[in-house]
Amino acid sequence: MRDIVITLLVFGSLPFILRNAYIGVLVWSWLSYMNPHRFGWGFAYNFPFAQIVALVLLISVLFSKEKKSIPITGLTVFWILFLLWMGVTSLFAFYPDDALAQLIKVLKIQLIIFFTLMLIHTKEQVMALLWVIVGSIGIFGVKGGIFTILTGGAFRVWGPPGSFIEDNNELAVALLMLLPLIYYLKVQATNVWLRRGLLIAFLLCVLSVFASYSRGAFLTIGVMSLYLILKTKNKVIILAMVAIGGVLVLSFLPNQWHERIDTIQNYQEDASAMGRLNAWTYSVNVANDRLTGGGFNSWSIPTFQIYAPNPNDVHAAHSIYFGVLGDHGWIGLLLFVTILLLAWRTGVWILKNTRGIEELKWAYDFAYYFKISMVAYCFGGAFLSLAYFDFPWHLFAIILIVKKITEAQLDKLKQEQGLNRESGVRHASRTAPSMTR
Repeated sequence: MRDIVITLLVFGSLPFILRNAYIGVLVWSWLSYMNPHRFGWGFAYNFPFAQIVALVLLISVLFSKEKKSIPITGLTVFWILFLLWMGVTSLFAFYPDDALAQLIKVLKIQLIIFFTLMLIHTKEQVMALLWVIVGSIGIFGVKGGIFTILTGGAFRVWGPPGSFIEDNNELAVALLMLLPLIYYLKVQATNVWLRRGLLIAFLLCVLSVFASYSRGAFLTIGVMSLYLILKTKNKVIILAMVAIGGVLVLSFLPNQWHERIDTIQNYQEDASAMGRLNAWTYSVNVANDRLTGGGFNSWSIPTFQIYAPNPNDVHAAHSIYFGVLGDHGWIGLLLFVTILLLAWRTGVWILKNTRGIEELKWAYDFAYYFKISMVAYCFGGAFLSLAYFDFPWHLFAIILIVKKITEAQLDKLKQEQGLNRESGVRHASRTAPSMTR
């Protein structure tokens, strides 16, 4: 039954995508983040729904008369350069065939992200995409939170099978990135029941993050809390909420959770932590030896025998920074970090230029919460292989779109103010008393 429902929903959306390509971005995002076909156990489980939607979306884009353009900014320039550099590193990869397969996978994701840049032009469309992303990823946080309450936190929370966030650690960081967006939608919502529902979802997602047993996520929570305390005006309130919430959650979780987190203090004795350090050293050595790095999927026994301190402990880097370094060398890492910095700078620009403008309060709020999501990704991603995960790239696209909408709205407001001033001058000149009789 589930397979039939999912199939009807996806194929039923195709005519709407052909009429309005923007809907294709929403449907593809739903499929990519939620993986709803994995809820079935029949033919839908491995059916290529996302590929079909992407193909129909491509046809719609090609034949649509709607204006389509990508904002040309420093961020998009470095973004495109990074993708081109991926192509170069794949040509010179240790394993070109494997690298090419991964490159194609990454470029397919990036194509949809660029369709997002091309097709979304209004606040309403931005909000719709945010709702799709929050709902698609948030459902696993809500389910995980309820599961944690029912089981007393005795079991780990996992993500959707076959996705970027299947692993408990990846899911935890994705939820940490999602939390600011959930709260943003709560701030924007006007219906009191919707606001309450989003608050409950927020709290359940927080509980899921803790119940993931992810040490990296635990550290990221601390960094995000510190950032909020430093940036907010209500420091005492935020500090009190973090302290009270932390005590409640920590007292609820079982001893096995505390034992897992305590291993942070003795990382030298933890095989997982030492495996990461071994892989990070491998990445540095590969990048120092090869301008283009090792290419995608270079993590293997033969390459580790050459570049890793422990050749028998083969691991992926489990870090967005060291992962990119190992895959694409120092040039690739420089491009990637520049993209992160420019995305952050875009958020800062929006905050600076929309402060105090009621018509753009929604953009100001989004930029504020976007930066918190960036903190979660930049710190939490240091311990996970999420460099090519579509969620952060989608956020980069959305912040660019919000900036474009903001610029247009600011120009409109300036024109209106100019017309009002001109009208006032004309009115004053008509009513001014004459100096002569």
